[in-house]
Amino acid sequence: MVDLTDLLTDLADESADLDALVAPLPATDWARPTPAPGWSIGHQIAHLAWTDHVALLAATDAEAFYATVTAAPDVTRMVDAGAEEFLAPPAELLVRWRAGRTALVDALAAVPAGTKLPWYGTRMSPTSMATARIMETWAHGEDVADTLGVVRPASDRLRHVAHLGVRTLGHGFAAHGREAPTTPVRVELTAPDGDTWTWGPVDAADRLSGPARDFCLLVTQRRHRADLALLATGPVADEWLDVAQAFAGPPGDGREPTSGNGVSA
Repeated sequence: MVDLTDLLTDLADESADLDALVAPLPATDWARPTPAPGWSIGHQIAHLAWTDHVALLAATDAEAFYATVTAAPDVTRMVDAGAEEFLAPPAELLVRWRAGRTALVDALAAVPAGTKLPWYGTRMSPTSMATARIMETWAHGEDVADTLGVVRPASDRLRHVAHLGVRTLGHGFAAHGREAPTTPVRVELTAPDGDTWTWGPVDAADRLSGPARDFCLLVTQRRHRADLALLATGPVADEWLDVAQAFAGPPGDGREPTSGNGVSA
């Protein structure tokens, strides 16, 4: 069981790392297009600020959260609309993002134990919400880093992203209109410090292994499987590499391959 206090510390640290990357940028860089079609660096941060805002509503005012859902004219465009709504000049956007993410951490820490928070198509515990926010902050941070041509050092916070990626195996299949498998998959990932993170039965026939960062890039759809050093053994593990999706909602478009490193057995 992951401690909520530790999770919230990691969420604050993940946000601070991205903040340190974007805060010094000139306004012209905030307008640079990122790998997400139609989104600039500003859109990436605005999206995080918007999602923190609706997560804060979910943690403090369920009625207000549901009102934002019913008020959306097009649910399929809610994410894009939220990013556009919160987009602002860099200095203003930074202030809003910082205030919102701090308020969310405080709100999640205050949620009574056992409470499930409303979310899109589901309900989430505070720990699950914090894990999801770490995943999103890291993933959108990768888009920003890719735009700037930098590689961010991997940290042990990736374990939260990887855990969510494993937990959402069935969701990835279902989101792509495929039947969720019942076959177990053994996952063995090499952590940034050289340790090994594992999930699933040791004797599972279907297996997935490789660097933890590569797996996280896969499940957040920041890289195509062909560009990652992930080894899939067995039909379910291999198909998972095509549909993996740690985030809620409909299937994403993913990214086009730039090389051919992905392997299966």
